[in-house]
Amino acid sequence: MRAKIGIRRETKWEWERRAPLTPNDVRDLIQNHHLEVVVQPSARRIFREEEYQRAGARIQEDLSDVPVIFGIKEIQPQYLEPGKTYVIFSHTFKGQKQNIPMLRRLVELQDTLIDYEKITDEQGNRLIFFGRFAGLAGMIDTLWGLGRRLRLSGHDTPFSWVRRAFEYYSLSHALEDLEWIGKAIASEGLPRDLVPLVIGITGHGHVSHGAWEILEALPTEEISPGELPDLARHASDRVIYKVVFGKKDRYRHREGKPFHDQEFYEHPERFESRMPEFLPYLTVLVNGIYWEERYPKLVTRQHLRHLWQQQERPKLQVIGDITLDIEGSIEATIKGGDPGHPGYVYDPLTGQYTDDLDAPGLLILAVDIWPTELPRDASRAFSEALKPYVPAIARADYTQDFEHLDLPAEVKRAVILLRGKFTPAFTYMEAFLTKE
Repeated sequence: MRAKIGIRRETKWEWERRAPLTPNDVRDLIQNHHLEVVVQPSARRIFREEEYQRAGARIQEDLSDVPVIFGIKEIQPQYLEPGKTYVIFSHTFKGQKQNIPMLRRLVELQDTLIDYEKITDEQGNRLIFFGRFAGLAGMIDTLWGLGRRLRLSGHDTPFSWVRRAFEYYSLSHALEDLEWIGKAIASEGLPRDLVPLVIGITGHGHVSHGAWEILEALPTEEISPGELPDLARHASDRVIYKVVFGKKDRYRHREGKPFHDQEFYEHPERFESRMPEFLPYLTVLVNGIYWEERYPKLVTRQHLRHLWQQQERPKLQVIGDITLDIEGSIEATIKGGDPGHPGYVYDPLTGQYTDDLDAPGLLILAVDIWPTELPRDASRAFSEALKPYVPAIARADYTQDFEHLDLPAEVKRAVILLRGKFTPAFTYMEAFLTKE
């Protein structure tokens, strides 16, 4: 008897178009790994049902007879069924309150939960992720937002021609457009009162690398954070200046001691943000770091208020918060939007927010599902990384106790629940179930 897996229809976001497995990879799993694949129909998914049918999958609304179900985003409690194995991004292991009802229901139904975010190698490096595509789409949208804000201030720049990421057919089409925009900047230059145009990016991970890739299509010169104060003296109007903020640039020891990674991770309370030093020189800030509540906030509301009080016409136009921790590393990030409603404007002087993207203030872009704006490219890369683990996930005997559960070590690290019980690495999450 063939092991059976299902691909569920995404139900959390009307904009969600990604798939965990592409038709081509489904074909390989059926033909070469002898799996049975059932696909729940979806009008929004980037790949059509006909493509999965041609690959050998069965299209079926009811997944009640499918023991292992793959998806992308969290699943609303009413869609969960008893005794299943769900492979998704659950966003639960930090105690995210919006997903506690789902977690409770998974426990009640004695389900098994495997979280993509916890599929890692021995060094803890994630193996299956969308981070690069969050960075790609987030940077495209941030440039779109920059063009919009500059146009409002009377500057008609080539950035006005940037479209939002979801408006491009594919990543290659977006890059072609951006290269053309880059040529216009290099040949015609930018208005002198915008020079130097500086884009700051926090972090060195997959998200940040995706953002860097987009800037490579433009005439970009990278500088260090320490070069920012003197940049205006020799800046070019035909170049976009890129500055990357590593941990030593983002944080400093409260007692003036040298920065050390180990001390930061063990005692983050000993550190504070350095970003107020650099904010006056930035036109755009793109945030791509991993952040936890115990870490210092990078940009607080007070930082922004002080900046607005210092500068009559603040240079900072847009924050693209790809990290998107609510009131987290960017304290003024109060919610995540979707591609149709990607952000809001924040007035640092009054502390007020508005959904009117043309209002005075600071444009903050924060989209919960940025990778879905490039759904075809993102799904192909994700599926390619996931496929090698699918046969083992499909054939595992989830009636075994955790010690004897036969899964690759990379996947076994990602089993949060086994038949409704927290596995050893995740017993701390039991406390989350009592949260309101």
